[in-house]
Amino acid sequence: MVKGTMLVLLSRVKAVSAEIISRRSLGEDIGREVWSLFSPGCSPGSALWRRTGGDFRGVCTSTSLQGKVQGNKKKKELSEKKLTRYFVDYRRVKLVAGSGGKGACSFHSEPRKEWGGPDGGNGGDGGSIIIKADRFVKSLAQVIPVYKAEDGQSGGSKNCYGRNGNITYISVPVGTVVKEQGTTIMDLAEHGQEYLAVFGGAGGKGNRFFLSNENRAPMMATPGMGGQERVLQLELRTMAHAGLVGFPNAGKSSLLRAISNARPAVAAYPFTTLNPHVGIVEYRDHEQVAVADIPGIIRGAHLNRGLGISFLRHIERCRFLLFILDLSAPEPWTQLQHLCYELDQYEPGLSLRPQVIVANKIDLPEAREKLETLKSHVTQRVIPVSALTGQNTEELILHLRDLYDGYLQDDGSRGVKPVRW
Repeated sequence: MVKGTMLVLLSRVKAVSAEIISRRSLGEDIGREVWSLFSPGCSPGSALWRRTGGDFRGVCTSTSLQGKVQGNKKKKELSEKKLTRYFVDYRRVKLVAGSGGKGACSFHSEPRKEWGGPDGGNGGDGGSIIIKADRFVKSLAQVIPVYKAEDGQSGGSKNCYGRNGNITYISVPVGTVVKEQGTTIMDLAEHGQEYLAVFGGAGGKGNRFFLSNENRAPMMATPGMGGQERVLQLELRTMAHAGLVGFPNAGKSSLLRAISNARPAVAAYPFTTLNPHVGIVEYRDHEQVAVADIPGIIRGAHLNRGLGISFLRHIERCRFLLFILDLSAPEPWTQLQHLCYELDQYEPGLSLRPQVIVANKIDLPEAREKLETLKSHVTQRVIPVSALTGQNTEELILHLRDLYDGYLQDDGSRGVKPVRW
């Protein structure tokens, strides 16, 4: 009986709610006959009506007019700052191995067995840290400054040994050089190659270990040994195949955008790029050439001015160079002289690596005349491009492949395995 009454009331509420919504949407007044569908206690003039003032805002229905129409939400685009991910080719890390667990000092206790003897177990060994080369890792960006391995667990009674600490692995790119105080101690040149950087501490001995004929009830147990600590430097032997070298605002980041899928930040002020970016140029034969956008160099960079020596180190890890000259400058050929001077002051012979001169901003009106003057002042090949419009970038991409093939042949003839991306 009660269930049937509830079903009747529910059907009336739905009918009246739909009628109210439709009439209010048409701007009509709600008549008394609508309220008569409810029970008499809810009709206008009743006590319930007077208490609520005819307010039915609490009524909830499942009609389509009540639901808010939700269209296909457009995915919010990420900002340029979030899209910018820079390349890391140097890390200084502190490695702390796990300490060994302490040994336990206990004696066997059992009813009717008065002289059970010592049963304290040994502690577990601390975890070690291993640096492992992984061909699927391309940057040292995921390497954190400090690594602490897991400690070994302490021993327990009943001759229970503590669990050893787990080994911590640090994945680094193939071609990572491990140094300590400037001295190379390991070169990870093969995929899967490992280097045990720090050893975990040995676990302590429980009093069971010291049981002997002379000492039948040893009361001593030793603590675990501390783990080894070292500070190492991780460097990539080859940061990229090609490096874009030039002064600030020469258009290096714009050129990298034009020839690859990398998206470094571009702006109309110097030193827009503060960290190197690496873009991949793909060819039809599935060969990939890595091109690095090196932050701008200024005069006196070898004396640590501007962004300094740390960014000249990036150029040192590139196999061939692309000198980006700005044709909007009064004398673009002098830029090449200053760039070569800074490279040779940092490392003699660095400017003699395989190279090509890229004359950027060829789309400017005065650029044609300066281009001819530039060609008369230099002996290297000059490729005019416009990073803004993409003009003549095909010639640069083809010549980039010629430099890459020469790099493969050169390393193959010397018996050195070339780095492939």
